[in-house]
Amino acid sequence: MQGWINYLSVQHIPPESREQAAALIQQVFQAIEQGDSCVPCSWQEAQQLQTLAVQVQDENPPIAPFIHDAQYLYLYRYWLQEQQLAQHAARLKRQPIQPIALTEQHEALLEDPQQKQAMQMVTSEALSIITGGPGTGKTYTLARIIAVLNQALPDIRIAMAAPTGKAAQRMKEALQNSFDDRKLASLVSDDLKRLTPITIHRLLGLGETQQPRFHAKRPLPFDVIVVDEASMLDLSLAQMLFAAVAPQTRLILLGDANQLASVDVGSVLADLQQVAGLAKNTVNLVTSRRFDGEQLIGRMAAFIQANDRSEGVLERFEQQIAAASVIQAVPLTTELQNVIQLQYLPEQEKEISAAQWAAYYDQLMLGFSGYAAALRRYLEKGHFDEIEDVMMHFDDYRILSAIRHGNLGLHVLNEQIELRLLQATQQIKLGEWYAGRPVMMSYNDYQLGLSNGDVGICFKQKQQGREIFAVYFPSLKKWVPAARLPKSIQTAYAMTIHKSQGSEFSHTAVVLDAYAQQLLSKELIYTAITRAKKAVSLLAARSSLSAAMSVRTRRQSGLAYKLAKAINL
Repeated sequence: MQGWINYLSVQHIPPESREQAAALIQQVFQAIEQGDSCVPCSWQEAQQLQTLAVQVQDENPPIAPFIHDAQYLYLYRYWLQEQQLAQHAARLKRQPIQPIALTEQHEALLEDPQQKQAMQMVTSEALSIITGGPGTGKTYTLARIIAVLNQALPDIRIAMAAPTGKAAQRMKEALQNSFDDRKLASLVSDDLKRLTPITIHRLLGLGETQQPRFHAKRPLPFDVIVVDEASMLDLSLAQMLFAAVAPQTRLILLGDANQLASVDVGSVLADLQQVAGLAKNTVNLVTSRRFDGEQLIGRMAAFIQANDRSEGVLERFEQQIAAASVIQAVPLTTELQNVIQLQYLPEQEKEISAAQWAAYYDQLMLGFSGYAAALRRYLEKGHFDEIEDVMMHFDDYRILSAIRHGNLGLHVLNEQIELRLLQATQQIKLGEWYAGRPVMMSYNDYQLGLSNGDVGICFKQKQQGREIFAVYFPSLKKWVPAARLPKSIQTAYAMTIHKSQGSEFSHTAVVLDAYAQQLLSKELIYTAITRAKKAVSLLAARSSLSAAMSVRTRRQSGLAYKLAKAINL
């Protein structure tokens, strides 16, 4: 970054203005690293960049490294992506589609008023945005909407997608459960039951060149496109997706705008919800059936969203949600009511001895005791039934961290849990591999057909009379020899909270040490705790937990302004 700043300054800025110009360029680059598409900036300030910056006077400004538009300064790339996304969203807003008249049978499928409103919206609008927290029935509502569309529009072509492979797999499981409802028997065809959600990258045909196969001039061949976990949509992916939506096609976005924004630049779902001109295209589901008002995880999620000050937040949390204690094993029975455990870390890491760190790792390992037991049974018998049991127990529990480095960062956590699992199962690693090693892809590998975020588990397989390690990816129902997987593949007992989006576990352990404080926000802790269905164990420094419950993230973006402008043209 510094190299680019120096190059641009020396080549294009007079010596007397270089210091101020370099500081402004650095501000833009740092904002992009944080997920902002732009920085607040007057045109007078932007003129320090001389010929590097141009001001938007119309829809087609000259191409320049920096663009100034409506009191914001952008890199040209992100200004163009926002502009094009706004234009395509406005096109969808105005796009006529074949209306559907709802029958009494259709109306009877849903009782919740917001869910009914969502169905009515999809029947009449090309762009539909359905939001809501965990358990508000987004997928339940979607299944009924899709069933109605499938009956009302003969030979309808439907695509289902999500930003990650794990989110696509969860979407498939939830939809299949909903389609099995007897109320939908007369509306759901066998073809509909066979629908398989895929990643948005696969939907668009994004290959190694990152150029989509489908785009504005070659739109996607579907009548309905559904995207789940839309809060994870970054600006670039959203622009490509919206551009590829054909005339007469319905686009349905589902998501929770209270979750973390995308890893990359943009907060598309949150921006779409801000635009008054899209009010008819947005429905927010509010009644949670997974976390009712009496369940602890739901109460904690509501507490985080309602809290507006850091003063006394931990005292209120301990009084209303969970008192501080010590993390213990949680038996995951079907009758288990929500459990929240809270244990505080010392604020100063130097106060923690090596023995105390080992004790913390032992506590975090407790959630994997069922996984270790299932793995021991597999190693004794080696049957496929045991493989399914191992995978089921692995998805019961996950450790979520905000950071990658440090004693409670991703790397150390995975090393420590791996050490304890090998001891529990009496195994020795062969290179990096052993039975039960969970791994996660860190990028898209188009040759192997694996996507960033796909999770698999290593098992032993016999091939040509010898035993090898192979990894099974349940979201793809696919085996890949361990030797073919990239060296960069990551062990996945612990994962970042960002990577956990689109996943769901019975129990999550959330670790927040003092080093993570600058990275924490309400969106981060809300995302982490709502990954859990039954239990949450918090191991946190007081300062970090207080910050996580008090700081709301607001990404800088001009998308809402551009959308409002494009819709009103």
